[in-house]
Amino acid sequence: MKRQFLYACLALILVFELGIGWRLFTASASADTDEAGYANLTVFTRALQLIRQDYLDEKKLAYKDLMYAAVRGMLSSLDPHSQFMEPSDFRNMQDDTRSEFGGLGIVVSSRDGVLTIVSPLEDSPGFRAGLVPNDQILRINGNTTERMSLQNALEALRGEPGQKVSLTIFRPSTKETRDYTLQREVIKVASVKDAKILDPSLAGNFKIGYVRITQFNEPTAQELAQKVDALLSQGMQALIMDLRFNPGGLLNSGVDVCGLFVPPKTMVVYTEGRDAGQHREYLTDRNAKPRSNFPLAILVNNGSASAAEIVSGALKDLNRAILVGETTFGKGSVQSVIQLPDGSALRLTTARYYTPGRQVIHERGITPNIVASLTPEQEKALLLRRREGSLSPAEQKVVNEQRDPQLERAADAIKGMMIYSQSGSAASVPPSKSEDAVRER
Repeated sequence: MKRQFLYACLALILVFELGIGWRLFTASASADTDEAGYANLTVFTRALQLIRQDYLDEKKLAYKDLMYAAVRGMLSSLDPHSQFMEPSDFRNMQDDTRSEFGGLGIVVSSRDGVLTIVSPLEDSPGFRAGLVPNDQILRINGNTTERMSLQNALEALRGEPGQKVSLTIFRPSTKETRDYTLQREVIKVASVKDAKILDPSLAGNFKIGYVRITQFNEPTAQELAQKVDALLSQGMQALIMDLRFNPGGLLNSGVDVCGLFVPPKTMVVYTEGRDAGQHREYLTDRNAKPRSNFPLAILVNNGSASAAEIVSGALKDLNRAILVGETTFGKGSVQSVIQLPDGSALRLTTARYYTPGRQVIHERGITPNIVASLTPEQEKALLLRRREGSLSPAEQKVVNEQRDPQLERAADAIKGMMIYSQSGSAASVPPSKSEDAVRER
């Protein structure tokens, strides 16, 4: 009976037929032959049998616990984003898809095995505390993150609003380690902010608009369309769209934002996995109504990730925008969530995102057309300008003294494009090699 149960557990691990026809053993699964694979399974079953038979503490030998540990180990050996979720973890993940949740407002990922902040969400506890992209989280509530899975880290960061969470942060840019105590809040973030016509000190004789997207959620494209239309009604001739410190969000929202600037049914991103069925192209809506072909610049930095990289990479490759700033974060892999019969689930990396010009986003990021960096003080001033509420005299002094070279470079580029267009040439970005790559597809 025990042997039958053991084989049943192994079957649960090794074969998943959940309506998508995916099996562990396929012709291309690995260089190993089926014979070698089954030989390794014999080693696994023997190890499990010996553990059940001889391990000292019988309380730790439940088949379910051992099976969960085995699956968790397999997935953790693949990449930081592939995870096993027990039924309670899976339910929590489903809860996290709500528009509101209790947390610190920091988007985290694993970079080189270290729990790293991608970007803090504006108006959140993490943002107000001064956390910045690339900060490394060494401890959460006193517990080291060295061997902590990404899923477990997220669970530790999120929870009931009002509860306090302690973090030990290492900042690579300054080599400083500091402790923070933050209080969880229900996170509500406006996605489109600061729409305005730039001051003539930046824009010169042109009317250059500016708008900032903090993240991509359901209403982002609609809100952005309203802001852009309002700026156009004020005579806007060109636009700077700020995606700095934007950690991403919903893929479909990013595609819809692209639809405001390129023709309907334009392919803006595609995915490729091991199997042909994992190739998918994402096109702008056939009913999308793109705005006039005014010059467009996009600001990016290493806090721009995920959907922000998809938007900036697409508009760059399609020669619709120039990018100004720093190389983006490089989060561009696809995780499929596959529920198992007992309510647990796999979160499995199955594909990568590619720009229209066939550029890989994951772990590479998007390189801007014009590279421009900020000093630590300039970056601090940029974040302080975005903080709601009054600033201390010392903070106001930092804001007053520091420039924004990235915004200045974008404005200069736009002015150059406007002068170029007034000479009788097209107003959009001049063709580049990426256009040929798009035509070849």
